[in-house]
Amino acid sequence: MSFSKDRVAKYFVLWLLLLAPNYCWPGNFRLAVVLSNDLIAYQSFANILRQRLPETVQTTVIVTPDNLSDSPPVDLIVSVGMKASVSAIRQSKVPVLVVMVPRVSYEELIRKSVNSNNESLISAIFLDQPWERQFNFIKAALPKHTRIGMLYSDNSQIDVGKIKKQASKYNLTLVSKNVLPEENLYSVLDEVLAGSDVLLAVPDNTIYNNVEIRNILLSCYRSGIPFIGLSNAYVNAGAIGAIFSSQQQLADQIDESIRYFIQFGKLPIDNYSREFTISFNPEVARSLNINLPDANTVRGIMHNMNRGNQ
Repeated sequence: MSFSKDRVAKYFVLWLLLLAPNYCWPGNFRLAVVLSNDLIAYQSFANILRQRLPETVQTTVIVTPDNLSDSPPVDLIVSVGMKASVSAIRQSKVPVLVVMVPRVSYEELIRKSVNSNNESLISAIFLDQPWERQFNFIKAALPKHTRIGMLYSDNSQIDVGKIKKQASKYNLTLVSKNVLPEENLYSVLDEVLAGSDVLLAVPDNTIYNNVEIRNILLSCYRSGIPFIGLSNAYVNAGAIGAIFSSQQQLADQIDESIRYFIQFGKLPIDNYSREFTISFNPEVARSLNINLPDANTVRGIMHNMNRGNQ
């Protein structure tokens, strides 16, 4: 994986900020953490972030994003989830750091809500994982599984051609199918599973939602096809594994981004979370007669593959 000199330089600055033992947070810095709603997941994330930040940062948690104009003035907004991000970008003139939003949703938000005057005031730490990391993960965890099934809809907003090219770099073949509104999801799923040996989920609530996920998992299990999910919740539900960034890992990177903002007066460039978590379901692996390496071994293999691709 290659990086521009500018990106490497910014990562180096963030690394220096983390190592600085006497870094001084300004006592008058005002931060608003705007949540899309008061769901436990968002509240938990806000608590983790507040614990990560020093008491000198004046942090306000807002659970009514529609009324941001009535909130006290702040220096920076961290918007958590899509609804909060839409409200923050449309209502506020201060910089906004978007988190817990997939990249495609963020890019669509930027196209619809941002003009050239405030685009430089907005940045994001994407919720999902880069395709290269996911393919790297599959190669390390399931080296014999080279045909990756992928269901998507127009709601996914993904560039399938580009993803196929990225998969080919890892000697993987993408078996993809667009699920049209008039089509039966499970007929399309059966078609994709017939040509695949692993199914990879994408951030798309049209397909992967609370109503459909159980039947998708059952179809994969009956076909003997392992399913790679988007979070630990997928693994608990029956996916063989997932690679994702935890709330703590996201909070750590937000902390770094705020430090960068205070130091330089601007936010770091949009990016994925650098840190990630690997989760497996050993019982599902045994049921499918798949010998999985442990998470630490997979992480080591991924690290070595990354070094080889640099």
